[in-house]
Amino acid sequence: MKFKNWLILIVLFLFQGVTAQIKDPVKFKYQINSLANNEYEAVLTATIDKNWHIYSQDLPQDSGIPTEMKLSSKDGITLIGKVQEVGKKHDEFSEAFGAQIVYYSNSVLFKQKFKLKNNAKPANVTAEITYQTCDDRVCLAPNTLEFEQKVTPTAVAADAPTSSEELIAETVTGTKPDSVATPPTEETTTVAPIATQDGLKVASIDFENPQTDCGIAKQSNNENFWTYLLLGFFGGLIALLTPCVFPMIPLTVSFFTKGAKDKAKGKRDAFIYGFFILLIFVLLSVPFHIIDGIAGNIFNQISTSVWLNVTFFIIFIFFAGSFFGYYDITLPSSIANKSSKAEDAGGIIGIFFMALTLVIVSFSCTGPILGSLLGSAVTGSSNVPMLLTYALAGFGFSWAIVFGLLAFFPQALQSLPKSGGWMNTVKVVLGFVELGLALKFLSKADLVSKTFFLKRELFIVIWILISIGLVLYLFGKIRFPHDDKNAKISITRKIIGVLGIGFVIYLIQGLFPAERPRLQHLSGILPPINVSYLHKEGDGILGMHPEHDYFKALEIAKKENKPILVDFTGYGCENCRKMEEFVWSEPDILPTLQNEVILVSLYVDDKEALPENEQTSIDMGNGQKKKIKTIGDKWSLFQQINFNNNSQPHYVLISPDGKVINTPVSGYMPKEDFKAFLDCGIAFFKKGK
Repeated sequence: MKFKNWLILIVLFLFQGVTAQIKDPVKFKYQINSLANNEYEAVLTATIDKNWHIYSQDLPQDSGIPTEMKLSSKDGITLIGKVQEVGKKHDEFSEAFGAQIVYYSNSVLFKQKFKLKNNAKPANVTAEITYQTCDDRVCLAPNTLEFEQKVTPTAVAADAPTSSEELIAETVTGTKPDSVATPPTEETTTVAPIATQDGLKVASIDFENPQTDCGIAKQSNNENFWTYLLLGFFGGLIALLTPCVFPMIPLTVSFFTKGAKDKAKGKRDAFIYGFFILLIFVLLSVPFHIIDGIAGNIFNQISTSVWLNVTFFIIFIFFAGSFFGYYDITLPSSIANKSSKAEDAGGIIGIFFMALTLVIVSFSCTGPILGSLLGSAVTGSSNVPMLLTYALAGFGFSWAIVFGLLAFFPQALQSLPKSGGWMNTVKVVLGFVELGLALKFLSKADLVSKTFFLKRELFIVIWILISIGLVLYLFGKIRFPHDDKNAKISITRKIIGVLGIGFVIYLIQGLFPAERPRLQHLSGILPPINVSYLHKEGDGILGMHPEHDYFKALEIAKKENKPILVDFTGYGCENCRKMEEFVWSEPDILPTLQNEVILVSLYVDDKEALPENEQTSIDMGNGQKKKIKTIGDKWSLFQQINFNNNSQPHYVLISPDGKVINTPVSGYMPKEDFKAFLDCGIAFFKKGK
């Protein structure tokens, strides 16, 4: 390596690598404590920014990058036991990896005990830690840091801690006991940075000034609150069609519009009645906010519990039996009686208890629907309380609108269909839906427990059988307890039955192998594609064979006159797999990747070692040194220097002459955003060439 090339890399790193976009959410503190019997304890304390986490050393294979701490000394040390972790451990199931992931947030200590081989002279003890940092949207490239401290046996302070217990207390509580004296720490030796390849230093890509600003995807980390609001709204409309609620609509509206001497007051009371219905449903979510305040991560923990998911499976089967008419689910009658008596108070208080009575007596029909919203929210998100608030608000809002509008336009009551057997049909159809949803929770329990009995194809087959059962019911071939034996099959039932047949045909295609994942609209419900009888680990991604070296891709791009799509990715990157499976595979995305660009996937966590003459360390300041010794380290440094970013997935469109075409994008994003990013960049390139 020439000195000029080393200098270029150092300058690039210093002036680009430390700017605002480089994320550094973990800070480490290195300390060595003196113990009894000439033993010592090296402690690395990690302080982690909010919403970020690092993985445990006990992370299962092929499910991310486990944290690894190594202790060494040229002067000779003897390790005692294994590295210990001290902190609040989080254990949850990852559907993308199909395995449990174990991680820490806020803070964690990594401890390793050791003895000096020569206790008569000082020794420089080096701690090396390799880790990966992630949040809910992106994972940063794996990082390796090195710390060094001199241990002088004869110079240990008398009041130095005899163990790491005081340091643990400081980490957990944020306060340091008066009795703790921090041992003296020597400055860490720094090493000049070394380039991993000549090309890395001279690739100076101007990412800050892309050729066009078109197609910038709006990237956000939202929790789909509005989706749950709509789900709750439609759930409320469906509940209005059930036998528990529908017959009460004309009775209640007539009470307000005809029972009052002042019609204006009657309409006003009806609107107040609707508002109280909305309020009551929203208030049902308050306890979940309280629970979340007590234990912020409780929903993340229970959502991956085998027993919770099995319980939900049983509950949904129980709900289905109720909808089929074999039994009713009701709240104790004493509750309804007390609420009904309170209606006599009159005025606004009486209206409130009228709304409360409606909610209580309709529970046998609304309970299973609300249970479905609860189950999907608890097991599908980290922000359960707010999702439930939105869902329940949507549910109550649909009822409030119906009662309010009918009070304002009472003549519309005449156009409502009459109560009858069709309402029981609605309940039975909901029963089949509950059976299908129940299987989702059984599948989650199966994945978490690693039994892998309920594979993707078996899941689909069971859904096909449930759908066939629904179709047979709609065409009158099977009946349930409350069905009229002599009832005629309506046109509506026949239409829904035909739609059910179409759904069966749609499901059947998921039983056969395909180049691209099928049934993607059910990706949040079905087992992942790797839990399958048909899945085989093939070469390439979706049939594509991307390059894994940027400079080779650049040469190909020059020959074929195509732009390069740089994909900074990782083997342990969950969001990268989600992008590949659910976005890249889309029919209006995949051909573009196959034909319009030169795809280069640079794995920042590739553990294959670089040649020894290319391995080095870079001084990061504060006594930290970043190790550059693997292919992953090389591409991670390449990403930081040339694109001022260290998150994955990260996508950049580059012209064959090495210029950034449009603004790069990061993280998991909707298909529309990724497509806009690709289309605008490629169109600009074609226009320019």
